[in-house]
Amino acid sequence: MRLSAVLVGGAILLRLALATTIAQSVAPATSVELDVTVTDANQRIVAGLTKDDFEIYDNEKIQTITAFDLKPRPLSVVVMLDTSGSMSASARVIEGAIRGADELLTRLSAEDNALVGSFNDKITFQPVGGFTRDVELLRDGLRHLPVGYPTRLYDALGETIMRLEATRGRRTVIILTDGDDNFSRLGAGEIQKRARIADVAIYGLGMVNDYFDGQQRVRTSPGRNLKELCTESGGVMPVLKDSTQWGSAFARLAEELHSQYAISFSPQLLDRKVHKLDVKLRTPGLTARARKSYVGRG
Repeated sequence: MRLSAVLVGGAILLRLALATTIAQSVAPATSVELDVTVTDANQRIVAGLTKDDFEIYDNEKIQTITAFDLKPRPLSVVVMLDTSGSMSASARVIEGAIRGADELLTRLSAEDNALVGSFNDKITFQPVGGFTRDVELLRDGLRHLPVGYPTRLYDALGETIMRLEATRGRRTVIILTDGDDNFSRLGAGEIQKRARIADVAIYGLGMVNDYFDGQQRVRTSPGRNLKELCTESGGVMPVLKDSTQWGSAFARLAEELHSQYAISFSPQLLDRKVHKLDVKLRTPGLTARARKSYVGRG
């Protein structure tokens, strides 16, 4: 073999080895990211904790925290309003929902992206161009959401998760409703699976609604499954007395979303199975809330 051929072959192998080394050095480490809300006994948001205040458990085994930040990741959020028959039966209720959502939109940070939407027998998102940081465009979108009759709550969550999958940072949906699903193809179990895989936090705002449907008085309220979806994904779902409380509830959610701790760990087992998560605090009287499971991706 000629010396020149040997040198060329050696150079190629060296370049391949260097390329592999560089690729390995810049490849992102596999990690599980948690967005953790901490509250005290009076449900007030607690800030200023350190990494040493937290313990993370994966399938009941304590993990080493590999990243900790007091500043939460940028937010991608979708605000979905129930505009079905029970909600649209009263202009006061719909207007209260719009004003409430407006309280959250005006509190978004410059790094956050958002969509607004509605669900009834149809599912609509605004603006049509997709996620935006333009608050005025989002506020205008709230005022152009159509009304309808049946309630496709789970289908709306499914479509929302699909849109959030293409975004970065924290993925969150806030869904406001006064009733249970009665028209979806998807079920609560499928939504829980999709939210877990996509790491989407679901927050609900519920209301007990008493209205006249044209024939009789009807009383509606959100179902238990929605509350369980919220809890499993790291969110909450308060049920309010009436629409006048929605503004303060949305403002409270905005405060929480901008006060979360960003915590990560490197899982020890990537087995494509569902892992149970638990976040604990070493300080008595404080409670941590985060998603309760993840899929160990191999």
